[in-house]
Amino acid sequence: MGSPAPLAARGRDSGPVFSGVAAEIIEDTLIHLATENEQHLSELPEQAGCFKETRIVEFIFLLSEKWHLDQPTRYQAVELLERFMIKQVEQMCGDRGSTRGRGQGQRSSWSSLRDQITNTFVLRLVSCVQLASKLSLHYSRVTSDTALTFLQSLKYSYTKQELLESELAVLNTLHFHINVSTPLAYVELLLEVLGYNGCLLPAKPLHQLCVQLLDFCYLTRETIYDTLLKIAIENATPSKLQIAKFLTVKEDFMLLAVGVISTGVFILSPGHWEQVVEHLNCITGITTQSILEFSYAMVRRIVGSTTPEQHRGTKSPEDRIPPHK
Repeated sequence: MGSPAPLAARGRDSGPVFSGVAAEIIEDTLIHLATENEQHLSELPEQAGCFKETRIVEFIFLLSEKWHLDQPTRYQAVELLERFMIKQVEQMCGDRGSTRGRGQGQRSSWSSLRDQITNTFVLRLVSCVQLASKLSLHYSRVTSDTALTFLQSLKYSYTKQELLESELAVLNTLHFHINVSTPLAYVELLLEVLGYNGCLLPAKPLHQLCVQLLDFCYLTRETIYDTLLKIAIENATPSKLQIAKFLTVKEDFMLLAVGVISTGVFILSPGHWEQVVEHLNCITGITTQSILEFSYAMVRRIVGSTTPEQHRGTKSPEDRIPPHK
């Protein structure tokens, strides 16, 4: 055996390597992701997406950059926080629902619930980033010292014990089921399938652009899906029922991945675009019309948006959340 690679080389993430996986593995993985996606959509809570608003996602992305975490980790952290917060709210509402009264007592109960969530939100967010970092194979995990130093910069006075208890609270609430696939896994697998099927695409540049577009989708989620909904119903004022039914579209990771790749090819290699859309339709079963509509919604938002630098400015994570009083 050769000597181990230098630590510096092992610490760098050169990105995924395409065209190096056996066809059987690609097929099995695609089936697994499709099944996982369908199960996720079939069990979707009504509150799905509530904790993916732009300020929260941007904070996690900036914190991940501050701590030099890789791309899968930041998406994992967003999805982990979303799943945990929904479960936590459901549990709290269930506990209070059996004891709350009417009128002033009920309003007081909900106010207390909101305060409890607000008071621990930043701590839980940091715990989710920590846990996501521990799932990464490329980067060192975020240590308790690092996390505490950051929290102290926001004027929080948590101890290591409280930080550990926060991680355990997330793990217990999710029954230790934290390693789930993110939309990036769908994007990378579909790029692998496209290459295997003979689409002559610039794999690495396209992957880099797709990651940027996926970031963009996370940061402008509401605008993109609002446009997509209005296209689907051919009406500028959707009803509450239509918005509720559209939730499965907003949470469909396979559709998101297909839309990101289609848009990336349209920008980077337009000559291959129609071929890629046809391939994506055959691979996933998502209709060509749906793929085109998603790409249109994304391109429309990109053209009408500011640049990433203008959107995000030069703010650090500390600037995004006010200090604890």
